[in-house]
Amino acid sequence: MSVDARRIGIVMMSAIGDAVHVLPVVTALKRRDPSARITWVLQPGPASLVRGHPAVDEIVPFDRSHTWRSLAGVRRAFAARPVDLLIDLQVYIKAGLVTALAGAPVKVGFDRARARDLNWLFTTRRIPPHAPQHVQDQYLEFLAALDVPAEPLAWDLGPWPEERERQRALIAPLGEGLATLVIGASHAEKEWPVERWVGLVDALEERWGLTPVLAGGTSPRERAAEHEILARARHRPASTLGVPLRDLVALLDASALVVSLDTGPLHMAVALDRPVIALMGYNNPKRVGPYRKYHDLLVDAYGDPGEDYPITVAHRRGRMVRIQVDDVLRKVEWWAARYRQPLA
Repeated sequence: MSVDARRIGIVMMSAIGDAVHVLPVVTALKRRDPSARITWVLQPGPASLVRGHPAVDEIVPFDRSHTWRSLAGVRRAFAARPVDLLIDLQVYIKAGLVTALAGAPVKVGFDRARARDLNWLFTTRRIPPHAPQHVQDQYLEFLAALDVPAEPLAWDLGPWPEERERQRALIAPLGEGLATLVIGASHAEKEWPVERWVGLVDALEERWGLTPVLAGGTSPRERAAEHEILARARHRPASTLGVPLRDLVALLDASALVVSLDTGPLHMAVALDRPVIALMGYNNPKRVGPYRKYHDLLVDAYGDPGEDYPITVAHRRGRMVRIQVDDVLRKVEWWAARYRQPLA
């Protein structure tokens, strides 16, 4: 389908990782037509990551804890600044309601097989059906359907020029050779036993001369993990839990190595082209793992040895305990041989 639209709305409201995956879509749309105005409906968390992005002209906030108030705000925003094209990248009922309220003449969404909650009823055009693939590729399907070149992929996540001074101030007290460890995730099944983080912290310092830095949010599980790591590690790491997401971009960008659970900062590291060791067991890495890069650093507890599992949304519980500290350190050794750069 070819759509001549200079006012474009994006509906992708949820997780930070999904917001990162949408960035190549908006950068490609802006690259095709720099005069296009792109409005993105986003929840407050990912909005704080995207706000200021050079390809995003406006963010319409959507707070799911105040759904009806947020829907009214969406309606007012699109009534004041109409769009010609709305791209609905989500498949749930709230996204469908936002799409219905946007009032665009063309609303593009997923095909009926992939749309949930009857979401397809709210769109006027649908992308063709496709076999399961990586989430990033699913979003790029929309560009293909709109005849917009996706390549070269560009996230443009930053740090942006105006953020460099703040980045220097943030990084200076931490030292050199940073190894950022993303220790928390939204689901307990994605997390790694705390005592193994302790062992990894000490090994990174003693064997590799790296400076471990804890990163993540401020959930009770993350705070508990932080407390135990700081109490038990022989080499006490710095902790940046709870820093604003733009500061987390700065930290990841300055890291020599990132070790991350299956969570948003994993995809931020990939977007920033920082070597990342992904620890995955609950979700399918072929669907939500590092995109195109650093597969050689992936610690895959999702599959059994030698298993060629298909791309599915199926979860596998109890897998993260399979990952041992030595499994991660073997990936650190590979990182050191292939990716480590001398300190600037």
